[in-house]
Amino acid sequence: MRIVIFSRGAGLYSTQSLLRAGLRRRHQIEVVDHLQCSILIEERTPRIYYGGLPLGEMEAVIPRIGASVTFHGASLIRQVEAMKIFTATRAEALIKARDKLRCLQQLAIAGVQVPKTFFLQNTQDLPSVLEWLGGAPVVVKLLESTHGVGVILAESRQTAVSVVEAFIRTGEKVLVQEFIKEAEGSDVRAFVVGGQIVAAMKRQALAGEFRSNLHRGATAEIIRLSDLEERVVKKAVQVMGLHIAGVDLLRSRRGPLVMEVNASPGLEGIETITGVDIAGRIIEFVENGARRLSSARTARTL
Repeated sequence: MRIVIFSRGAGLYSTQSLLRAGLRRRHQIEVVDHLQCSILIEERTPRIYYGGLPLGEMEAVIPRIGASVTFHGASLIRQVEAMKIFTATRAEALIKARDKLRCLQQLAIAGVQVPKTFFLQNTQDLPSVLEWLGGAPVVVKLLESTHGVGVILAESRQTAVSVVEAFIRTGEKVLVQEFIKEAEGSDVRAFVVGGQIVAAMKRQALAGEFRSNLHRGATAEIIRLSDLEERVVKKAVQVMGLHIAGVDLLRSRRGPLVMEVNASPGLEGIETITGVDIAGRIIEFVENGARRLSSARTARTL
């Protein structure tokens, strides 16, 4: 089976892990820089060009699309869908998950608990917001923050006001969230492939830091999710329409709260900590999906 991985970094751990897993299963697997692809939009004959030539026959695609190029990546995935090729992540699911505001709104509408969150475009409502959230500390996030960048713990009312005002003045879109003190600087990452939870870990921030991102020095350990946490994770992924996702939870007094559903989660941390061959699970999922799509096309032509 010919599988294409759309990735800007052929040497990145996640890309290499998927490449190795595909080769172990004897697939023809290729890494393609999606920013170097061009799209031909034409009735009945949609094509993707790479290096000046048509990309060629593919049976499946695994998108590894960075947050900064979501628009281009989603456009490319949409072209793959138009070409009737199996994709591990669909375009609309990627767009929904990448929009933090839309993601939280849809989760809440579906009955999935999320941290209490305000979306602000001006500062006049900020005093009321802080009051409603129970006062400082609060978490201030840029709508397009990634890897903990643009995420600030405002420990006083004055700091919250100053930070939000500064962000809004520069034209940024801002979320203000309740601070879950009882989480004690930890969160849970659950990895889902094909609707099944294949691995989970608890990440613990360094002393004096509240962001539990591993690349910021956080530690991690394998954990077992509760039945409730498993249900919440599976529902969150279902709501987002994702087949492969990392779901981040906070353990609060009122139960698990979904912070984020990541449509292109990294493999390095969770594979290293848990020892689970997640890349292999993804390749297996892609194999099955591509075969089902091929069988459905064949059935339609009979």
